Amino acid sequence: MSYKSKQDIKNELNEPMMAYAVQGSVPSFYNLLGGAKSVKLSTDFDIINLARKGFPKSVLLSLAKKISLNIQELANILHISERTLQRYDDDAIIKTEYAEKAVELARLYTRGDEVFGSMDKFKIWIKTPSHVFKGEAPVTILDTSAGFDMVFKELGRIEHGIFA
Repeated sequence: MSYKSKQDIKNELNEPMMAYAVQGSVPSFYNLLGGAKSVKLSTDFDIINLARKGFPKSVLLSLAKKISLNIQELANILHISERTLQRYDDDAIIKTEYAEKAVELARLYTRGDEVFGSMDKFKIWIKTPSHVFKGEAPVTILDTSAGFDMVFKELGRIEHGIFA
C-alpha cells in the first residue's frame, strides 16, 4: 500500500442514529408534596424554586394529612405556633424555612415507606418510643436537623439489618 492509499481510509465510528434523552424522573416524595392542584412538580429545580418561594398552607396541611400528623405535631416540627399556622389562609404562602422542613418531611416519610415496605408500618414506627432515641418517639426529634439525620441514619441501619 502506498502512502496515498493509507490516507484515503477514514477513521470513523459508524453507529445507528439514536436519540439520547434523560428522562425527567420525579422523586417519589414529590407525590406527598403535590397534593394541592396549584403545585406542579416535575424536576428538582421546581422543588427548589417552590421551596424558595414558600408553600401554600394547603400543601402543608395536605402533607400532614398524608403522613398522619396533626396540626400540633406539624407546628412543632416546623417551629411555628399552632395558632399562627391556623391563622394563615389556605392559599397563603408559608415562609421558606417551613417549606424546607416540609420537603425534608416528605423525603423522610418516602424513605421510611421504602425501608418498611409500607407507609402504614413506617407511621407506626415513627410514633413509637424507641431505645435508640433515648425513649422518645422518632417524630418528636424531627424539630431539629440533627433529629432528621438521626432518623435517616436509623432507617439505613434498619434497611441493612443493623439493630441497636
